Amino acid sequence: MNKLSAIFLAAAALISASCSTTRVLGDGEYRLAGNSIKVLNDKRFGTHQLERYYQQPANNSFLFGWSPGLSIYNWQNGKGKGWDKFVTKIGTAPVIYNPDAVSSSEESIRNHLKYIGYYDSKVEGVVSVKKRRVYVNYNVELGRRYVIDSLDWDVPEGEFGDCFALDTANISVRRGDMLSESALEAETVRSSKYFRDNGFYGFNKTYYSFVADTLGKPDSVSLHMSIRDYPRTASPEEGKPLKKYTIGKVSITRPESLKIREKILTGLNTIRPGDTFSESEVTRTYERLSALKVFNSVNVNLSERGENLVDCEISLTSSRQQGFKVNLEASTNSSGLFGISPQISYYHKNIFHGGEWLNLGFMGNFQFKFKDKVRSNEFGVSAGLSLPRFLGLPYRYFQSAIPRTDFNCSYNYQNRPEYRRDIISASFGYTGSYRQRFSYKFYPLQLNIVHLSNLDEGFYNSIKNDPFLNNSYRDHFDFGSGAILYYTTNSDPNPQESFFYSKFQFDIAGNLLSAFRPLMKKDENGSGKIWGTPFSQFVRMEGTLGQTWRFGRNDGQAIAVRLLAGAGFAYGNSSVLPFEKHFYAGGANSLRGWQARSVGPGLATKDTTFVIPNQTGDLKMEANIEYRFDLFWKIEGAAFIDAGNVWTMKTNKGNDPESSSVFTWKNFGRSIAMNWGVGVRADFGFLVLRVDWGMKIHDPARDRRWVNPSQWIRRDGCAVHFGVGYPF
Repeated sequence: MNKLSAIFLAAAALISASCSTTRVLGDGEYRLAGNSIKVLNDKRFGTHQLERYYQQPANNSFLFGWSPGLSIYNWQNGKGKGWDKFVTKIGTAPVIYNPDAVSSSEESIRNHLKYIGYYDSKVEGVVSVKKRRVYVNYNVELGRRYVIDSLDWDVPEGEFGDCFALDTANISVRRGDMLSESALEAETVRSSKYFRDNGFYGFNKTYYSFVADTLGKPDSVSLHMSIRDYPRTASPEEGKPLKKYTIGKVSITRPESLKIREKILTGLNTIRPGDTFSESEVTRTYERLSALKVFNSVNVNLSERGENLVDCEISLTSSRQQGFKVNLEASTNSSGLFGISPQISYYHKNIFHGGEWLNLGFMGNFQFKFKDKVRSNEFGVSAGLSLPRFLGLPYRYFQSAIPRTDFNCSYNYQNRPEYRRDIISASFGYTGSYRQRFSYKFYPLQLNIVHLSNLDEGFYNSIKNDPFLNNSYRDHFDFGSGAILYYTTNSDPNPQESFFYSKFQFDIAGNLLSAFRPLMKKDENGSGKIWGTPFSQFVRMEGTLGQTWRFGRNDGQAIAVRLLAGAGFAYGNSSVLPFEKHFYAGGANSLRGWQARSVGPGLATKDTTFVIPNQTGDLKMEANIEYRFDLFWKIEGAAFIDAGNVWTMKTNKGNDPESSSVFTWKNFGRSIAMNWGVGVRADFGFLVLRVDWGMKIHDPARDRRWVNPSQWIRRDGCAVHFGVGYPF
């Protein structure tokens, strides 16, 4: 019996030993094993929107109804101490079936159907019992729907009526729409915000009322919508004319210990005395002050004074101004190669008492084998200063979030068996965001100076006749621009809901310098040189699309998908991309069956030129899918599949079109590397620790590309990665 079979048998034994999920039930108790919904008269209706109205959800389950947390809970020995306390704390107790919850769920589902426009719907819970497990299926017959046949409004006259008339084109409820309370509520929320943005302080959705008449045409309704001068909680006698308010006094208070320049605060505040009240201006001021990240809390307190004045007091409290952040990634594979990447950074959020951010970073990357002298070491230091303004333009030019001006510089030292490389980088640019969903980084100036030394003689002899490798490993000088655009539907660091994100990165270098190329000295290849070093000329693009769907009880399960593609092209003064701009695959956040930089390019076999993997290309495509699920306590499980590779481009290298590393559609399928794997994560909310074990399925570098399961835990068949945060 091999090791893999032994592992599977041990896992099967453990699961079967804990498969009884009713052992701890008391007399007369049943476990609620599952709920389901079936819509009888409309198969296209999405039942997932009704599942949240179960008044008694069942335990989460994984494959074939197995619930790991529930199984652990059933490991009790009945003594109630020690071991029992431990497994009941980290496990999940069985949900004891409550018959009253069925009728409550029926009522909740009916109420929701009425809310979204299905009137007089029928919901019946059908209970079935198998041994001591209960399954409840809710049969649903959707009720009648009504089309809005006519629509009229009744609003107060005067300046409120004039303001309403300007907004009629934006009203979201229209003739021909289906009647629903959800649509009416959405319109009252939208419309009341519009009025608050136009001076009507305190106005809200409770000022609206609706009357629907269904006695006319069949399945249609006449809808009368009105706005009163008093809320629903008041009487008509308490009504008063709806009028616009003006901003009165504005003050900003903060602790004396919080050192920040007054000019910064007044510049970010958009609430001005004498202006017409606008809720959006209040929100804008809150967001701009919060974006400084200097304050623990920003409170904007409004109070009515007189008949048409609103006073504003902005209260600020101090947050921690400085601290350290630590990150660590580690990996190993079945060939015995270890990799460790520690990072530590220091930050100060108010270094010059004006919301300026200072960041100092230190990183390392060490790859080695035990009992082997071969090592690869990398060290890096970086410094960044971010100013809370768009340098050269005053705050008044920006109505929303204020862009920040960033200055960055870094030094990176790499010492590999084949060479030593020093990289000096500097950049200047702007970063900002819009409505917390869209963010950008634009760097009009980016500089990289790369110097190589200590080339191993054997390494040099192996690459001197290869134009691609020879030109990649040489001193060079980059001067250009770059940008990163990012969009997400959820900006939380660790989103607990379904979300989508996209990222696009663009770099271009050498075009400005190429204008002066005729005046420069040339090297043996005819490339123009600056300070004795050829300058690089290239364009590089990379795009990412990602989606995470959360589902199940308390959104305890998720499916995450990512698609990534990138390409770089050298031209003009360069024949190949600078090496640091190449793409690579493998690692903790990529193809997890391989270590970083050990995949590809294309169908190429492992490059023995490098003692430690360093395989790259100028084209990359990758796809990842991962299923995540709660196990017990704060522990989550994952199962994933990764696929992709990097390739070289024959248009850049003059390579033979049949070269194993060159991208061609003919060889595309055969050159895709693929792995599957499993992982365990500890989610502490503010921190996610992760261990992933990836096993190769399809390896383009092998003669027999499909990898037999018996080889998954043998030499060069798998890799283990430790990381912080989700891989994507």
